[in-house]
Amino acid sequence: MIRSMTAFASVERAASYGTLACEVRAVNHRYLELSLRLPDELRVLEGALREAVGKRIARGKVDLGLRLRSSAGNGEVRLNDRLLDRLTDLARDCAARMPNMQVEFTELLRYPGLIEQAEIDTDALQADVLSLLDAVLNEFIAAREREGEKLRVGMLDRLDAIEAVVAQVRVWLPDIRAALRRKLDARLGDLRDSADPSRLEQELVLGLQKIDVEEELERLDTHISESRRVLALDDAVGRRLDFLLQEFNREANTLGSKSVDSRTTQAAVELKVLIEQIREQVQNIE
Repeated sequence: MIRSMTAFASVERAASYGTLACEVRAVNHRYLELSLRLPDELRVLEGALREAVGKRIARGKVDLGLRLRSSAGNGEVRLNDRLLDRLTDLARDCAARMPNMQVEFTELLRYPGLIEQAEIDTDALQADVLSLLDAVLNEFIAAREREGEKLRVGMLDRLDAIEAVVAQVRVWLPDIRAALRRKLDARLGDLRDSADPSRLEQELVLGLQKIDVEEELERLDTHISESRRVLALDDAVGRRLDFLLQEFNREANTLGSKSVDSRTTQAAVELKVLIEQIREQVQNIE
């Protein structure tokens, strides 16, 4: 299924230790470029996160952010009794020396290490993060596929238009060849009496061959069929389509260079316009 490279998804989950939130956003890029924004507690997961994203996303400039908000008032805060006893002894000693000394309870709580919080189960946290990432990527890829379907429909419409132009040129070709033959006959008419008739006929054939575009039209038909096949693949196809468009453009340029009729000249211009419209859409495809 065709996927756009532009998308956004965000998921948040509550756990016993707090709330985990993850968001993923992406824009167009030639390759996969992943930027991570992680809290300190989750930096150990950077490698696993990059691997998980790389398995499911092929292209795009991707920003992935994770947030961890610890729960407040969950009853898990406690004092370091051993440290408190040491501070108490120290306070008594200081009070004997400085009777007027006062220590505020709130100031005491700021002493490093006096307040202890229950440690988070690291294994459980990492498992939760990877599970959350999987859920976010599901939503992210679904958003890419929805946008990709719109792009696919637009590209198929333009391929239909290219096919119609190719078919119309084929209808014109017999008339164009006949008109060119009449024109060449008229130009060579004054020379027929003094030149070898077989030689004149050879020149006429060579002239017709130079403006023959049947081979280019056949290749355009082949590229149209291949593009439709690629658009039906369940894979990242952006680079493949980009290559096909180069081939489309080559045939359109050749058709224009061989043109001896305003109709085929206009057809070549129309083909280039349609090809460029498809190229603009392909730039958004993974």
